[in-house]
Amino acid sequence: MFATRALRQAAQHAERTPSIRFIGKRTIPASVDHSPQPHPASPTGSLPTSFTQSSHTSFSSYRDHAQQFGPLRKTINPATAGIGGQAGANLGPVSPPKGMFFDRNDLPARFHRVPLSMDEIEAIETGGAAAFA
Repeated sequence: MFATRALRQAAQHAERTPSIRFIGKRTIPASVDHSPQPHPASPTGSLPTSFTQSSHTSFSSYRDHAQQFGPLRKTINPATAGIGGQAGANLGPVSPPKGMFFDRNDLPARFHRVPLSMDEIEAIETGGAAAFA
């Protein structure tokens, strides 16, 4: 007991030295090249042509091109829009094909979930400790 106290007191008064040693002072580079570069492990060693030749003069024109099917697109034609072009009520009823079911409750009764008993609920809630008490 006294040895532990003595070690704690010695540790509080000791100078702590970090394990990591840094070499030199931090320096900020004078210039950083942010131009696109191909990855060193690239099989072709060059950038795609679409990456080097941009036809977009502004962010707005880029966004219009990139946003093909979303709500930001300005030229959505409801007749040819595909997904979201018609209301769901106009698509007709949705029913599964023969032999397939959307919900387990649509199956015969032998496939329905068996309700949990109070003993099982108690065992789950107590982590099984109540089963042996």
